[in-house]
Amino acid sequence: MWPAVFGTLVVIALSAAAAAATETNTVHTYWRGLWWSIALITTVGFIGEPPSTAAGAVLSVLLMVVGFLLLALVSASLAALFVGDEERPRDAREEAAERATLASLDRLEARLAAVESLLSQRSDDVSDPASDAVS
Repeated sequence: MWPAVFGTLVVIALSAAAAAATETNTVHTYWRGLWWSIALITTVGFIGEPPSTAAGAVLSVLLMVVGFLLLALVSASLAALFVGDEERPRDAREEAAERATLASLDRLEARLAAVESLLSQRSDDVSDPASDAVS
């Protein structure tokens, strides 16, 4: 979330300068451009007159979209924090159940190997011709 916030602050600072450079009739100084870009990025809308140039309109659209995306990103991050807190106990129970299941499977595998070993020994004893001649 912090990279997005930092990126947004950079966009605001740069767009304030761009607004002052392109919108000379609407935005007379950098500080007025800063006010203009903050108003757009917070989705408040235009403070004063809308842009009169194509570059100013494109910059306005960029600021509005970045503001909307930042709002969505922050909302999603906060929701993820709340959901994550609720999910932790359930995740811990699931992990414990998985560990128990894997331990049971390991025990079953060991027992199966022992049974296979016994069966293999018995089949070797039955098929051994020397044992048939002795009996």
